Amino acid sequence: MAFQLGEDNDTGMTEMNLIPLIDIMLVLMIIFLVTATVANPSIPLTLPKTTADIIDPPPQAIQVSINANGEVAWDDQIITLDELQNRFDKASKEARQPTIILKADKESRYDTVAQVMSRASEAGLADIAFATDN
Repeated sequence: MAFQLGEDNDTGMTEMNLIPLIDIMLVLMIIFLVTATVANPSIPLTLPKTTADIIDPPPQAIQVSINANGEVAWDDQIITLDELQNRFDKASKEARQPTIILKADKESRYDTVAQVMSRASEAGLADIAFATDN
């Protein structure tokens, strides 16, 4: 003797309940809006101006360029990767390590960019900036 509650319909639920998903999305949106307003405060500030001179001038930046053919240039002079390593080693021995501005053509190989970054890291130069077009 079996008991049966409800209808005799074995097809099951054919539609998905979207209410919990909508609730989750609304909570995520609220969290995003709160964090976005905290990250960008809307308080107007007037910062003070000083007349203090910079004691130590910033280190000179080194421009390393990589063209579409994979050629590496130090400022405007095309050099080999071995010569680049020698120049990085010499630059790392300065009192204040310079910033490396890396300009890579968008058609250049990632391998060449990785080689330049690896050689800078081996020399102990960690301040690398990537130059882009606006």
